[in-house]
Amino acid sequence: MHRKIALVASNTPAGEEAEAELRPLYDFVDIAEADLLIALGGDGFLLHMLHQLLDQRRSLPVFGMNRGTIGFLMNEFRVEGLLERIAGARPFLIHPLSGDITTISGERHILPAINEISLLRETRQAAKLEVMINEKTMLEELACDGVLVATPAGSTAYNLSANGPILPLESEMLALTPISPFRPRRWRGALVPESTSIRFNVREAAKRPVSAVADQREIRDVKTVLVTTDRSRPLTLMFDPDQGLDERIAMEQFIA
Repeated sequence: MHRKIALVASNTPAGEEAEAELRPLYDFVDIAEADLLIALGGDGFLLHMLHQLLDQRRSLPVFGMNRGTIGFLMNEFRVEGLLERIAGARPFLIHPLSGDITTISGERHILPAINEISLLRETRQAAKLEVMINEKTMLEELACDGVLVATPAGSTAYNLSANGPILPLESEMLALTPISPFRPRRWRGALVPESTSIRFNVREAAKRPVSAVADQREIRDVKTVLVTTDRSRPLTLMFDPDQGLDERIAMEQFIA
């Protein structure tokens, strides 16, 4: 295998120790020259690196090794046989979300998200949101603590904690999940094709301020948020053959 591999690590003791073990054993290159990236850390660090690739508009496969807590998106950390593991790894394509966000003051932000885009109330008062699917109003007013749109890769994260459904990786669906809905009481969310556009219009935006969060990035005092899938910038995660992301997501449905 003749690959140019870069190595990055989180600035935690576990990440730095793992980097110190690996770096002398292999010929790593600078990330600017690489055609594959090894990330040492937890899921949060991996998301951070994926966002850097999105910002740089680079399509670089990432092989993560867990030096964090849960490591759902990571492989097991092992020093030996690294090149052989990479050669036999299974690639999984992930299509990020794109959030087109407009604030009360008229500022516009376009943010990508790998796990989810969520709208959250900023004060003690419930948020009031109009929910539109493909520019058709489906809920005139959703009173809630918030709502989120999750990808299959992110469906086992915040979405699952909010009682949203787990989505198989190949489902090509998005989960639309309310957070503590008050009205309508019986609405528990929806599944929509990933080609769907989802628009949230914030009602009484000045009185009931709402923030929009795309993974780890937050924009406060939003007025409208349009969520779509960006298929122009796919990301590739690499997994050991017996630890594929599709199998992990499927198994989460059977964990008591």
